[in-house]
Amino acid sequence: MQSDTLPLQAAARTGFTEKMLAFDVPDRLKEMGLYPYFRTIESDQDTQVSIEGRPVLMFGSNSYLGLTNHPEIKQAAQDAIARYGTGCAGSRFLNGTLDIHLELEEQLAEFTGKEAAVVFSTGFQVNIGVIPALLGRHDYLLLDELDHASIIEGSRLSFARTIKFRHNDMASLQTALKSCAPDRIKLIVVDGIFSMDGDVANLPEIARLAEQYGAIVMVDDAHALGVIGDGGRGTASHYGLTDRTALIMGTFSKSLASIGGFIASDRATINYLKHHARSLMFSASISPAATASALAALQVIKREPERIERLWANTRYALGAFPALGFDIGNACTPIIPIYIRDNTKTFQMAMRLMDEGVFVNPVTSPAVAPESSLIRFNLMATHTTEQIDTAIEKIYTVAKDLEIV
Repeated sequence: MQSDTLPLQAAARTGFTEKMLAFDVPDRLKEMGLYPYFRTIESDQDTQVSIEGRPVLMFGSNSYLGLTNHPEIKQAAQDAIARYGTGCAGSRFLNGTLDIHLELEEQLAEFTGKEAAVVFSTGFQVNIGVIPALLGRHDYLLLDELDHASIIEGSRLSFARTIKFRHNDMASLQTALKSCAPDRIKLIVVDGIFSMDGDVANLPEIARLAEQYGAIVMVDDAHALGVIGDGGRGTASHYGLTDRTALIMGTFSKSLASIGGFIASDRATINYLKHHARSLMFSASISPAATASALAALQVIKREPERIERLWANTRYALGAFPALGFDIGNACTPIIPIYIRDNTKTFQMAMRLMDEGVFVNPVTSPAVAPESSLIRFNLMATHTTEQIDTAIEKIYTVAKDLEIV
């Protein structure tokens, strides 16, 4: 019997090897000089970085408030290492909870206007842990079709029935809600600021429909925390809907100059998640340095609201400049500005040509988006100067004209 299975086992191993070797997209792009990923930065994450020994203007960073180099935050990380060491050597559930984890959670709950919060090791882990924990087999998960990949991954780990609605289309959401059994849990999860298109969720209508159909709302504020709302408190604050938004998720890797994530809600929900979210219970805890960095960044954000004001001054400036030059930026209204190329090859060409010109931007192509929606993502920071923005826009326009994009 065992000898009969040997040819099948060998074929399976061969099939695996063939599958790995067949993936040659990166190699083909490299041969054409169009491979734009894993570019190595040799300096700190600032408005200008060093790549292959030369200066490059950074317009691909999520450091919206430019805090990754703040001396107070760097000192906080160093002090945390000196006191707690480099790691926690266990999960939050067992031996990995520090007093500064609790302090950060208290500060985040206060900042977002919620009763409690719990910190995870990454933002991705928040979504893949929280969503499956909240929903059972007969419940419903309703997602905007442009939600972040971590939310999609969380839906795949959930036993709930997942229904996607068209992006920011409230009629589509209402249709989805009508299809749900009225006596089951219904969770609507949306990005606050959408990471590709740079637009904001229509939270007022989402909250209204949620109340009409007995659903609860969770907002992923990864790109909204530190950017919109009162003092950077996020999407719910921006609309005055904190009390009507059941769960607020955020990350530390953007405005908070660190790595990690959190979910904030009422005490009962946070208590439940602390004992059911597997990505929290079975992952090593966020490091002391990352925790202290996020704590310090939160204090800087509260103390220096002018950073958010500068970010929005830069945003308004760029949002006016691109359409004036003939670029299609869709419905962008935030520091994430998509420049729609609508052609995969030209998108790669533009990204690499701009790198040659000393401007770092991120290409977004299929399968991340449909080929006709491919784009260059232009991200602004509070610390960009007008001169840097002008230089980047001028070079983007020159390359776009050469590629017959505008």
